[in-house]
Amino acid sequence: MGDVAGIGPEIIARAWPELLAYAWPVVVGDADWLRRALALTAGSAKVQAITHSDEGTPSPDVIPCLKATTVPLSDVQPGRITAAAGRAAFDFLATAIDLVLAGRADGIVTAPLHKEGLHAAGLRYPGHTEILAERTGTARFAMMLYARGPQLPHGLGVVHVTLHMALRDVCNGVTQEGVLDKIRLLDHVMRRLDDDPPRLGVAALNPHASDGSLFGDEERTIIEPAVRQAAAEGCPVTGPWPSDTLFVRATRGDFNGIVAMYHDQGHIPLKLLSGLAAVNITLGLPLVRTSVAHGTAYDIAGRGCADGSSLVEATRVAARLVAMTGRK
Repeated sequence: MGDVAGIGPEIIARAWPELLAYAWPVVVGDADWLRRALALTAGSAKVQAITHSDEGTPSPDVIPCLKATTVPLSDVQPGRITAAAGRAAFDFLATAIDLVLAGRADGIVTAPLHKEGLHAAGLRYPGHTEILAERTGTARFAMMLYARGPQLPHGLGVVHVTLHMALRDVCNGVTQEGVLDKIRLLDHVMRRLDDDPPRLGVAALNPHASDGSLFGDEERTIIEPAVRQAAAEGCPVTGPWPSDTLFVRATRGDFNGIVAMYHDQGHIPLKLLSGLAAVNITLGLPLVRTSVAHGTAYDIAGRGCADGSSLVEATRVAARLVAMTGRK
């Protein structure tokens, strides 16, 4: 359910009937907040409060909701950062992770949480990805945005070498090992996710790929060696390419996977091209996890106007990945 003060409960309530086309879903969260969301969105389904995941009987009329926190949430207000909502969001995610690791669920689809809410609760994580990695004991992981739509008919996955860090720290965060690792992870997931063979492009860090090291040498000293090594291992990858042309070429189908060097380099163009069709996928985990590609939207929380499209797409992609888990 994510942060109950955000739009997580509302997008679940709004998207619920469509989710059933792809999965046998159980909500991990708080039943009272889900009931509020159904009232806001004029949903007709009823909430079935359960204490074990296998008690749920999802249908268009019934939303099973597993209680997953002991934190009182009655005083939380929509659109306001609180330690209670932050702690509960962590508890929801931890419970879902444990259910999948125990074999009681096939995968996780997450609604957004609020990083400041986590920190208010004393949980010093940058976001979902780092919690998932720690709780599953995963050292090699990455965030990927994936979308398929009118402007991306071939589908496009974008993996990030650096993620939640200050822009001033990115240059030190981009390493040859990091670039190579993300190429490998992207190659692996695209073979499972897409029907077409992987066609991977690696973005440069500097404008114009530094124009022969005229401004910066990261392309020559870090990125190019990683691309050469990945190609020698059999990965269908080229680069580094200037990112302003790389994404244009991806819309033409030249690439269906891109390795971006930092958060906004990958997020901004993909979200512009895909809107609410974008999905967040965590790579490298011993489980399937997808998420909406938007935040808690505190500015509209509690109004009943949140769009559930990204949650529907995240559920579709999660089901696809679960079905293709054995594919090499």
